[in-house]
Amino acid sequence: MVEDDATDAELIKHALRKDGLIFTTARVETSEDFIEAIEADSPDVILSDYALPSFDGYTALSIAQKQCPDVPFIFVTGTMGEEVAIETLKNGATDYVLKLRLARLAPAVLRALRENKERAERKRAVEQLRQSHEQLRALSVYLQHVREEERMRISRAVHDELGQALTGLKIDLSWLTSRLPKQMGPLINKTREMSSHIDETIQTVRRISTELRPGILDHLGLVAAIEWQANEMQTRTGIQCKVSNSLDHTILEEELNTVFFRIFQETLTNVIRHANATRVDVHLKEDEGRLILEVKDNGRGITKEQMSNVKSIGLLGMRERAALLGGEINFIGVPRKGTKVVVSIPLPIPNRTNQRHNHENSPRRRSRSSSPWLKADSGR
Repeated sequence: MVEDDATDAELIKHALRKDGLIFTTARVETSEDFIEAIEADSPDVILSDYALPSFDGYTALSIAQKQCPDVPFIFVTGTMGEEVAIETLKNGATDYVLKLRLARLAPAVLRALRENKERAERKRAVEQLRQSHEQLRALSVYLQHVREEERMRISRAVHDELGQALTGLKIDLSWLTSRLPKQMGPLINKTREMSSHIDETIQTVRRISTELRPGILDHLGLVAAIEWQANEMQTRTGIQCKVSNSLDHTILEEELNTVFFRIFQETLTNVIRHANATRVDVHLKEDEGRLILEVKDNGRGITKEQMSNVKSIGLLGMRERAALLGGEINFIGVPRKGTKVVVSIPLPIPNRTNQRHNHENSPRRRSRSSSPWLKADSGR
């Protein structure tokens, strides 16, 4: 209680007790005593006169907002004009009560305490929600990492072990075929059919291995992997897909490569399934410390309902992948004119340094489209 008049202080306490409040008070008159009191024991509520001999209520309010901003602050004063009262509320006061109407004080205190409790509970709930969100995001990062590691392990195992076993089997079959008598025509034809089936199985193993984790992404980098994936889609569906980039030979981290490539794969999947497009333009660039991927098609155009649909797991997964690295993804759809997907993720500091260094030593910036040689088997 910031009050210089002991009699008024007793009247205030009497008014509170009259309405059934049980409390203890510490009365102060100077700013030094006020600061010392709230530092020694944080109060549940502060009651303050507006005009004091040594300092004023505005100063007390300012100190309280710095020292204990969550504590309700109520002015209990003899005179206060309407304009002054409104100004105190704008500056952070919880309420004001005139000393001539102390019957209002207890209800004002109870209301302030109740509202403060509700705010504290909301704040705790928000903090718990934030912590839960961070934990879920950390779990999501871990699961993404584990999944990619598992994909890479299985891809290598399938490619190396199954591929080697099938190759060995074909060599043995060729050896056996070469030693069969020429008069055993049907048997020779059968071994040739078996050799052809082995070749098809080897190609299937390579395809499965590449779909799990394209080796080109790890060996040649993001740009080459995107160009390869674009060529694969173009060959498989007939949709024209042009890739260009204006990167300066940036060396990207594995995690960043993976996120962009998986988002790009999902984007192409959506184009094939939903866009009804005949052309896709892809551009990869660096701008103000961010790596940006733009994918634009000439299809039917994504709608707002589709973008906000909680059942669109693919779109949610793309957003989550980008958010894991502090990035964002935007979908822009124009009816019957197509959809534009823009992925923007900040580059790590070392990559930005390499970007500038390579730019200074490069005679010109790269710009290339999908190359035919990328159609070769990436699992070799």
